[in-house]
Parts: sequence; structure tokens; C-alpha cells
Amino acid sequence: MQHGPAVRRRKLGAELRSLRARAGLTSGEAARLVGWHQSKVSRIETGTSGTKPADVRLLLDVYGVTDPRLRELMTALAGSEESGGRDHWWHAYRGVLPAAYRDFISLESQAGAMRTLETTVVPGLLQTAEYARAVTRAAVEGADEDQLDTLVEVRLARQDVLRRQPPLRLSAVLDEAVLRREVGGPEVMERQLVRLMEAARLPHVRLQVLPFAAGAHIGVTGPFVIFSFSSAPDLDVVVLDHLTSSLYLERKEDLEAYTEAFNALRAHALSPGESLEYIAATADGA
Repeated sequence: MQHGPAVRRRKLGAELRSLRARAGLTSGEAARLVGWHQSKVSRIETGTSGTKPADVRLLLDVYGVTDPRLRELMTALAGSEESGGRDHWWHAYRGVLPAAYRDFISLESQAGAMRTLETTVVPGLLQTAEYARAVTRAAVEGADEDQLDTLVEVRLARQDVLRRQPPLRLSAVLDEAVLRREVGGPEVMERQLVRLMEAARLPHVRLQVLPFAAGAHIGVTGPFVIFSFSSAPDLDVVVLDHLTSSLYLERKEDLEAYTEAFNALRAHALSPGESLEYIAATADGA
């Protein structure tokens, strides 16, 4: 997995195969046009071999792909240290961040939309610095102050996706436990709830609270994230976080199941307006 997780290799390969077919080329013809052996094209398309951004750009040139956003996304999926037209800032932290976290940030930076269920803590993209520090301190056992500083810095840098143009469209369902758990103490939590209210008013952010009164729901199995890519819908992926790793789900049936689950959660949750009032009431100690 030299150039990223298997899910990204397979998705990149499947999209390149589709683009080649759309260009009316066989794998052998594509290989001859770029000066490769046919087996190299086949390995890339099946996801059995990683590839470099420079090679991806060669194939995209041959396939006549000119859409800059699609080219940028395909280049990013190659998972290289090269920027591919954008400054991939997280590579500066490769000595600190696990590969799985860097891959997650890469997908997050390229996605057009993100749907997430959170059952324990505030989504990272909406955390204040002091809340993020308290969460990180609890999650990363033995981290010293310098490490904590770095990890919080990364967490805050990730939030730029909500300020870029166009911004990431974020839809989050928060279990009430997220609002009630006093991470970092009451004062830190109060300021975090204010931050959530500010975020809820942004046009590209949709927050919904799933109150305890809703009872058991499909989200009790745990949090998840769905990344969607406007330039290439076939590259959508579900991410499940575990203590020591992340699981990427790419099958159509997995995407459909988690999309249906998210829609069901939204239907059971309070509306965005009601959720904003609920967060405000929680902040006031109701």
C-alpha cells in the first residue's frame, strides 16, 4: 500500500478504467500511447498496484480528461507526496500522523460533501482548540504537550475545508450524548456549544440533534462518515473509525446501506432549527 489504502487504489483504478472506456481505448492501446506495457495499465485498473500522480496525469491526458476538479481528485487518490495542484499541507506532519489519518484528511480535503453520525464527541471539523486538546489528551495515551500541540494544530487546520471556496457541505447528526458529555470541563464545554451554534448557522452546515427521547436507533452501532465527490460520484466512500485503524467501505451495497441509515437518523432527529434551540438550551443548563 505504498500509495494509499486499498480502497483508494481500487477506486482510482475503476475510475481510470471507466475513463479509458469512455475514450474508446483498449488497455493495450492506452499502454502504447503512454509508452508502457499493457500489464501496468491492468494492474492500476484492478487496484493491485499503486501509481504516481505523474502517471495518472499521463493517462488523463490520453483519455482527454480536462475537468480540473476531476483531475485534481484523481491525482489526490494516487496518494503521493506531490501536491497535484494543491498544497497538501498534511504531508508536513507525516512523522507524527498515522498513515490512516493522513488518508482520511486527504479524502476530507477532496470531498464535496460529508455526512456524519457522531455518538460520543463533537465532529473534528467543529471542535474548538481547547475541546480538541481535551479529546486528544484522552484518546492519545502518553502524548506530551508538544505532541498535543501538533495534533490540535492538525485538527484546526482540517477545518479550513469549511472556509474554502466552494466549502465542504457538512451534514451531521449528533447524539444528545455529544452535547451532555463534559469534555474538558463545564467552561470548555460551554464554549464548544457556542461554537456548534455558530456552525449551525452556516449555509453549508446542517446540524441535527438526536435526543435521548428518540430511544434506540440504527446509529447505536457506532459513528460513521460518508464522503461524497461531486466530480466523481463513483468514488464515494464510507469510513468507520476503530481504536487502532479505520475501515473504508466502497461497495455499492455498503454505500446504499449507510446512506439509508443516515437518512433514517435525520428523519428521527430534531430539525436544524429545533436542534439549534436544543443546543442553546443545553448551553444554558436546561
